[in-house]
Amino acid sequence: MSAKKNVSKNTFFYSRREVFVCLFLVVTTIAVYWQVGNHEFINLDDTQYITKNRYVQKGLDSESITWAFSITDISYWHPLTWLSLMLDHEFYGTNPRGYHLTNVALHTLNVLLLFLILKWMTGSLWRSAFVAALFALHPLNVESVAWAVERKNVLSTFFWMLTLLAYSHYSIRPSLPRYLLLALFFGLGLMTKPMLVTLPCVLFLLDYWPLGRLRFGQLAGDMNAQQSASGISGYQRTRPCILILEKVPLLVLSGISAYMTSLAAQRIGMVISAESVPIKLRIANGLVSYVSYGAKMIWPQNLAVFYPYPSVVPIWQGAGAAALLAGISFLIFWRARKAPYLVTGWLWYLGTLIPLIGLKQVGLWPAMADRFTYVPLIGLFMIVAWGIPDLTTGWRYQSSALTWGSGALLVALMLLTWNQLRYWQNSNTLFKHALAVTENNYVAHNNLGTTLNEQGRVKEAMVHFTKAVTIRPNFSRAHNNLANALARQGKDEEAIGHFYKALQVEPNFPGFHLNLGNALERQGKIKEAAFHYSTALHLDPTFAEAYFNLGNLLARQGKIEEAISNFSTALQLKPDFAEAHNSLGVVLAYLGKNEEAIAHFTEALRIKPGFIRAQNNLSMALRQREKTRGIAEDNRKSDS
Repeated sequence: MSAKKNVSKNTFFYSRREVFVCLFLVVTTIAVYWQVGNHEFINLDDTQYITKNRYVQKGLDSESITWAFSITDISYWHPLTWLSLMLDHEFYGTNPRGYHLTNVALHTLNVLLLFLILKWMTGSLWRSAFVAALFALHPLNVESVAWAVERKNVLSTFFWMLTLLAYSHYSIRPSLPRYLLLALFFGLGLMTKPMLVTLPCVLFLLDYWPLGRLRFGQLAGDMNAQQSASGISGYQRTRPCILILEKVPLLVLSGISAYMTSLAAQRIGMVISAESVPIKLRIANGLVSYVSYGAKMIWPQNLAVFYPYPSVVPIWQGAGAAALLAGISFLIFWRARKAPYLVTGWLWYLGTLIPLIGLKQVGLWPAMADRFTYVPLIGLFMIVAWGIPDLTTGWRYQSSALTWGSGALLVALMLLTWNQLRYWQNSNTLFKHALAVTENNYVAHNNLGTTLNEQGRVKEAMVHFTKAVTIRPNFSRAHNNLANALARQGKDEEAIGHFYKALQVEPNFPGFHLNLGNALERQGKIKEAAFHYSTALHLDPTFAEAYFNLGNLLARQGKIEEAISNFSTALQLKPDFAEAHNSLGVVLAYLGKNEEAIAHFTEALRIKPGFIRAQNNLSMALRQREKTRGIAEDNRKSDS
């Protein structure tokens, strides 16, 4: 009887500690990240993904959902990420607060799941809690949480954690329903971000440690003894070939995801060729990045939203990084029998980073990125959480040292993360900080220039655009932005030159054709302008602004019916397009369809209060209506 009471009491005690850990993780994570609710969107991808994405702005409707599951020309295939952003729009509209706090909520869930999974798999409460706390509070994870568009990172990791949870459940008693649940979570994760392609390999690592499912003779005996000491039991030990076959369906799903990602990359048309960035350079930069990420984990300083890709990696850096990684790997495998967690943690880190080290590059590929470490660093965190207690075994004051040391480290990480989050307040603070901690950062110059240009500080913006194209002469976006700034100052001839340079790099980018068409039209080059408007529409048949501009050009040429058709199409694609309502109203008034014109002028003012041209046009149309009514009344009186 007393034994039963002791078991019951002991179970309650451990349950209470787990609840305490969960509360601690939730409170500290939210306390540190709550400030992002006051942050703005930034002009790097947030515009393309959210604020100026017409499908996301439409919310969840049949057209948007269909588009989300198609291979778009914006990014790789991740339909669940798109649906998540569309759902946010249903609740928050264009208010960034909701998007940011949703990311915080997902990060908090990931932290809790990581703790519970490790506790379940290893039986170690405090080590699992420490890994989760490092994951929750490390500054390298700020980018994944504070950047609205990185929804794909926190959401895919949520499915990553659910897959691990389902796998742990399956491993205790394998069955088809449990495997199907595992495959479902994995498939959903792949539909959120293709980085999960490495997860089947991670599951195999977990079979080795901590699950101990691999049947390796004496090594298996060592693993089983460690499991028993940790209080873990129930995982079925199996031969390696069986465990590999078990992962095959998941690897097939990974292959499908990789194929869809490849199709999307081809659709985007911005795959960086081996001639532009040689394979040797990519490998060397990848090796250096592995070391740099580890260094930033230990000493997180000079973190930036974008790290420029190097034109060359010195031989000593690449060779040194390779030697260091090889040396660490040798030591880890040498200690594998006594410390199997080293193998799982190290290979988790190396393996999950493989898709992200730049062997294949699309678009503005960075030398490295903080967001790339969101999942990989968990492997290193496990090494720290299990390795330091093992190294200090036998110390007289080990318990006190670990407790106070862990507490001090977590407080330091909280302060560093809080400080790093301040740079993410808006585009201005973010890119100024990036310029302060990096060199030759053409992306930071370009995007800071974009912010200044939007604030009307055109001369300051042009300084940054000019620096961007000086650092990277083939940076098409910077050429386009510099051209727009020049055009804003009436320097269309110079602007056209930069628009052509942008198109030399990205000939299939519709926006460049639209902007060049605008400049050519202002110079009276109507045919050339019409060609570029039409090209923009050929490249993107949903480009409302191109229909609008072509409609205006046709209206000036007296081609009224064609102009009406283009304005109407623009409004079908973008119903809240105030300028298109105004222009359509003008041509309708010209045709004598005054009532229809008044309706469009009124709608333009509803969408954009204070729209002077629409106000003037509406006043003229109302006066014309009164005049027409007066004439009609006079005619009626004359007839009577």
